[in-house]
Amino acid sequence: MKITTRYHEDPYALHIGTEPPRAYYLPQTPDRRPSVINLNGEWAFHYFDSFLDAVDMDGNVKEPELCPLQVPSCWQCMGWGRHMYTNVRFPIPCDPPYVPEENPCGLYERRFDLKKGESARYFLNFEGVDSCFYLWVNGDFQGYSQVSHSTSEFEITDKLTDGENVISALVLQWCDGTYLEDQDKLRMSGIFRDVYILERPAAFLKDFFVKESFNDDFSHADITVELTVDGAAQVTGTLFAPDGTELASSGPAADKLCFSVDNPVLWNAENPAQYTLVLSTGDEVIEQKVGLRRIEIKDDVVYLNGVNIKFRGVNRHDSDPVTGYTISREQALRDMLLMKQHNVNAIRTSHYPNAPWFNQLASELGFYVIGEADLESHGFATRYEGRFGKDHLDTYPDAMDDPQFKEAIVDRSQRNVHRDKNNAAVVIWSLGNESGWGENGEAAGRWVKEYDPSRLLHYEGNMTYHKERKPDFSMIDLYSRMYAPTAAQDHPWFKKASIDEYFDGVEIDENWNGRRPPYILCEYIHAMGNGPGDAEDYQQLIMKHDGFVGGFVWEWCDHAVYGGQTPDNRPIYRYGGDHEEFPHDGNFCMDGLVYPDRTPHTGLIEFKNVIRPIRVRKTGENTFVLHNYRDFTNANDFAELSFEVMKDGKIIASGKLDMPSIEPHGEAEITVDGLPKDGDSTVTFIYTAKAGVPILELGHPLGFDEIVLSEEKQALPAVAEGKVEISETNRVIAVNGPGFRYELCRQTGLWNQLSYENKSLFTRPMDWNLFRAPLDNDQYLSGKWRESGLDRVTPRVYSIKAENAENGAAVITLEVGIAALIVSPFVKAKVIWTVDAFGHIACSMDCERDMKFGGFLPRFGMRMFLPKAFSEAKYFGYGPFESYSDKHRASRLGIYSSAVKDMTEHYLKPQENGSHYACRWASVTDGCFRLCAASPDTFSVNISNYTQEELTNKKHDYELTPADETIMCLDYKMSGVGSNSCGPVLLEKYQLKEEKFSFTFGLAPSRK
Repeated sequence: MKITTRYHEDPYALHIGTEPPRAYYLPQTPDRRPSVINLNGEWAFHYFDSFLDAVDMDGNVKEPELCPLQVPSCWQCMGWGRHMYTNVRFPIPCDPPYVPEENPCGLYERRFDLKKGESARYFLNFEGVDSCFYLWVNGDFQGYSQVSHSTSEFEITDKLTDGENVISALVLQWCDGTYLEDQDKLRMSGIFRDVYILERPAAFLKDFFVKESFNDDFSHADITVELTVDGAAQVTGTLFAPDGTELASSGPAADKLCFSVDNPVLWNAENPAQYTLVLSTGDEVIEQKVGLRRIEIKDDVVYLNGVNIKFRGVNRHDSDPVTGYTISREQALRDMLLMKQHNVNAIRTSHYPNAPWFNQLASELGFYVIGEADLESHGFATRYEGRFGKDHLDTYPDAMDDPQFKEAIVDRSQRNVHRDKNNAAVVIWSLGNESGWGENGEAAGRWVKEYDPSRLLHYEGNMTYHKERKPDFSMIDLYSRMYAPTAAQDHPWFKKASIDEYFDGVEIDENWNGRRPPYILCEYIHAMGNGPGDAEDYQQLIMKHDGFVGGFVWEWCDHAVYGGQTPDNRPIYRYGGDHEEFPHDGNFCMDGLVYPDRTPHTGLIEFKNVIRPIRVRKTGENTFVLHNYRDFTNANDFAELSFEVMKDGKIIASGKLDMPSIEPHGEAEITVDGLPKDGDSTVTFIYTAKAGVPILELGHPLGFDEIVLSEEKQALPAVAEGKVEISETNRVIAVNGPGFRYELCRQTGLWNQLSYENKSLFTRPMDWNLFRAPLDNDQYLSGKWRESGLDRVTPRVYSIKAENAENGAAVITLEVGIAALIVSPFVKAKVIWTVDAFGHIACSMDCERDMKFGGFLPRFGMRMFLPKAFSEAKYFGYGPFESYSDKHRASRLGIYSSAVKDMTEHYLKPQENGSHYACRWASVTDGCFRLCAASPDTFSVNISNYTQEELTNKKHDYELTPADETIMCLDYKMSGVGSNSCGPVLLEKYQLKEEKFSFTFGLAPSRK
């Protein structure tokens, strides 16, 4: 075996010896047996650290000792080479078309026996190989191909023999195509998708394109099947209805088949009905599912089958912590069923075509798909100085204007479109991702629109282009943005107009020539760690503007590499930097709505309810209006309705209601009598799946609406009469009463110890708490918080006075400044502590921030450390899921109980988690004693076995060590979580940034 030409560094040599791209199908014999020779399974393999070790000076491939390796697989997942995670930066020097000589590669060999059929032809298919490969059949050079996520097909008829045959492939980790495959993902290599040989007759159907057209009211459809045959094949087509009824036949023909359908059943994501098209040449049969639908833009609004639709979507990579890029149908189906269970209706295949069967599955289950080409050249923006920033945006689109990449960029779109063109789910083509804009993208876009004008064309990266030439956006159908703010913000690199400003007519770019296309967020609400916190704010805008077609969450799944388990059976997941690689981007790949094992994050549960299919609003004392947000289905056909009435956290009434008939996008009024008008009262309307709804079981929750009927401040208990003794030293003020002794620290103004009926409730002194273990979404803020000293507060009590009130209660009044080493006080407070004869503690404080510190605080409150035996918690607030000011739509206001150990959300990179928003009271107990906190206003509470220091200092969840105590944090307010790890800054309404604020609360120890 010999390599005479280094194709892997020739950007004009993309596919040597391959067949032209075509639609994906697996042909069958006339009696419906597969015409496939499956080559998956055990191959012989040898890993080389370098291309120089694999090939000698004359280009001969060395013949080393081989070992078994499963195909498909990624060799890093099988113990060869090294995992690497990098987002923007190329993993190699930016020197196109060259790649390092020290280029890891793998030699694959597969032996198989074959009895050649008379006049049969044989086509070898590789559905995915990263990054490129040289191919030999029986020792003879067959060809070369690249584009990792596209099929490479070779006719190998003349090289096969009766008996044993051997296929050999040398796969390289990097090639010139690497510069166009800089997607944000773990970098893996190898033959990672299916390999097989198709045995075909001498003349056969090579390619076909199913097209449909409709009359104005969709009462009639014409179906045309454009044929490309090899040899003298004649094709007959038979069309079957979704129920299996044979409708019509057409042919035989070699160029075109035609069908007419009256009253067609239209395909959509809610009712994914498909016809079956059977194509036969007499020697071979091909079956294709056909979904009849039309997507179009009218008056800058997207319509499917004449209906204004919305995408409630996610971005999805092929990703698994064990198998890497190698994804089976069962793994993909697991993802898609989870999406259906969480109200997701659309998928963007970020940022490459998924496996060829993926869009068939999406068409069958009902998803709208943005089919994206295998293109991202983000790394050109870091080619100088290795960093990404405003000064280097001019290099961002370099590949898009580089003539050496034109053929490759057009090829990637062509291969994407040809392969998946017959799938109903694909309603939008995408030219790729984050590559800037230039002549090469324009050429690809023009080809796509000419070849398939029936679908919309998307590309987000055209905001950045070389300014010396006028760009052409004429082929792009959608105005696509990433992480656009819901309110206008000044971005460090460029001004980001808000979504409302777009619809209000703000100039977007003169090169759009006055066009204002439908608006789409191809990435939004970056779901990294504890987040996203702004899903509802975006959804309000999606519902507000007809021209806002929706968005795709970044992203579906945390990317990680499974590393086994700890001795105490905690899973070990590794991310960037855990493989001793350079460059790497840390845990930026841990940004999904689900964990690597597909356990939902609380962010997915939040998103599910934000995109619920039905919403309700209160219109009168006991009247409500339901709105159906489904696009094609009557609410009565898919949902059942029930309600629960709560007062002061307890259910006082519940029942079922008749779901009215509500047409798509329609409304209906309902009445619920006997609702309370006082206390903390709510009514919740609960939507569940009706019997017969596809995929979902009867009663599966679809979402809920909680309507606040009344809110009532609950006053703290009246101060009990009775004398409380006060004694003082230089360090503490002691307060003694019947069965209790409390000590207040004169240096902090907080309690050192609460001893109640001889039970010490604190394991260490209470402290002021203004810092939180940084969220991924805090990464641009946490450094400033540390500089300000929020993580190392040093309080100073300026004045303190203790005295008895007329009723005998102890009253301690103090003024305190909260500073830190190096810096001056950032908060000053006047605090009044009152302790009555029952041992109840009341606190009121008036606080003022020094606004010279700027920004906002992550939180403001106090932290208490209790014995670990205080292991059971109860609270009246938003639960059962963690909740924050901007992330509580998955939770309801009520009374919840939990073991403290279960109140931690185990993000794989530790961070603030598990808080509960808008609490009225919260308590912990060891079974005998109880400590309860309450406020006439609401507060946030966090009860955990992990300190924020532990969460801050550890890189991985499996490294965490629980404290030998229970930590209870009472916060006047916790700032929201947002999505600023990649999205806009936290909205001001969720920031703790007020200059003056007051906080009143009480602490009450008791025997349970």
